[in-house]
Amino acid sequence: MTSKAQNRPRYIVVEGPIGVGKSSLAEILAENLGARLVREDPGGNPFLASFYRDPRRYALSAQLFFLLQRYGQQADLAQGHLFERGGLVADYLFAKDRLFATLTLSADELALYDRVYQALRPRVVAPDLVVYLQARAEVLMARIEKRGRPEERPIRREYMRDVAKAYSEFFFAYNDGPLLVVDASEIDFVDNTEDRTALLEVIFQTRAGVNHWSRR
Repeated sequence: MTSKAQNRPRYIVVEGPIGVGKSSLAEILAENLGARLVREDPGGNPFLASFYRDPRRYALSAQLFFLLQRYGQQADLAQGHLFERGGLVADYLFAKDRLFATLTLSADELALYDRVYQALRPRVVAPDLVVYLQARAEVLMARIEKRGRPEERPIRREYMRDVAKAYSEFFFAYNDGPLLVVDASEIDFVDNTEDRTALLEVIFQTRAGVNHWSRR
């Protein structure tokens, strides 16, 4: 374990739009810190592939499934897993769930969703640090196309631009705890050792406030 990991946050969340590498970074962090890895499972949502093909029809079903699935995981964390040796690293932020709801749901659907969301959110533990990976929409699309997952093929560039913009606006207003904003468009923390080491150093040193990091 890196010495910089000492006295670091116990519960770290990695966030960002699809294709940005949040799951990969969460895995790297968990391995480096000896932490328990908590990941969302988009492949476990039976409505997701249908949503990518027909967002209007399947948005509410997909969104409510995600909300309840993520809440179930968060309830499990609150039962003591936050005190496990090595801490926790998650590849999603529960509070972000509403971001997608505002993008995809009609006004009536959003009102229904909000009744459920507001009932659940107070019971969820806030992370000690959020690492937000951001990237340009064209970079996200290129990475999505490269990995070639069948369920992601219907994703449109216009949708990715909307998602990237919504993430940016969400985290611009985020004030629930320390935040590290990382420009991930030009780095490769999976295969490039220098990029990975530099990013981990910054994460382990982040303690408070809003911080920004880029390799440029």
